[in-house]
Amino acid sequence: MSRLQKRYKEEVKAALQEKYKYANAMLIPTLKKIVISMGLAEATKDKNAIQDCIKEAANLSGQKPILTKARKSVANFKLREDQVIGLKVTLRKKRMYDFLDRFCHIVSPRIRDFRGFPLKCDGKGNYSIGIEEQQIFPEINLDEVKRTQGMNITFVTSATNDEECIGLLMLLGLPFKIKE
Repeated sequence: MSRLQKRYKEEVKAALQEKYKYANAMLIPTLKKIVISMGLAEATKDKNAIQDCIKEAANLSGQKPILTKARKSVANFKLREDQVIGLKVTLRKKRMYDFLDRFCHIVSPRIRDFRGFPLKCDGKGNYSIGIEEQQIFPEINLDEVKRTQGMNITFVTSATNDEECIGLLMLLGLPFKIKE
């Protein structure tokens, strides 16, 4: 069991129960999965870009990413059907908690001009973050990086609203901006 998962079971669940007064213990929000996705716009021009991004995503997540392909051809974007346009990794259980722990305590402080993440969710209890460059992750060797690549990180929770989602992620250690 990871350190953060143990903390969730012992401290965070009790704090959420006390704050929101759930009638049933099964209503306490949990973190279901973390999805890391990258759009590969340069992949149409450079075939090595796909392999570089696959290697970097595998290094920072600990598992092999899935390639996403175009469903339809779009001539204005020079896009063909079944052409690789992105990749994604879905983390669950121990890998999810390990990634969140590393992201909160090691990666977030390395973001340039970082003052916390915004308190805005999607309205259904999920939280998404856009990262502009992959170089903030310590797993990535800076000597091998040829181009900066952004990514989206989505935290999927069982919370029913944004307040519970933010409360859960805040107790798990994700740094948010403090309201003034």
